[in-house]
Amino acid sequence: QVQLVESGGGSVQAGGSLRLSCTASGYTYNINSCMGWFRQAPGKEREGVAAIYTSRGNTDYADSVKGRFTISQDNAKGTLYLQMNSLKPEDTAMYYCAALRTWSCRPYTVAEASSRGQGTQVTVSS
Repeated sequence: QVQLVESGGGSVQAGGSLRLSCTASGYTYNINSCMGWFRQAPGKEREGVAAIYTSRGNTDYADSVKGRFTISQDNAKGTLYLQMNSLKPEDTAMYYCAALRTWSCRPYTVAEASSRGQGTQVTVSS
């Protein structure tokens, strides 16, 4: 059973940065392993933010975060990261790490993953 634990959330002012981390255990990496981040604000749908093929390192981002967020991984440590720069108030949400197996590793598939962590809150004030 996959266990995902996020950390690194917090409160920042607009324009600031945060780095989220996700530690994965019980996850077997193979050729179609995909991990990523999605977020959900109160009263809103889940929004896929970023995705990465863990075997190849290919990444994909939602248009809303392109150029500001960077997803990366350290497979040796079993850790996924999300570097968030130039944060905006509309980035405020609970951020979740997710893991799945798919041949379409995209933010929208990450948002639909059943294996996810407990979330970490990101609050951006103007």
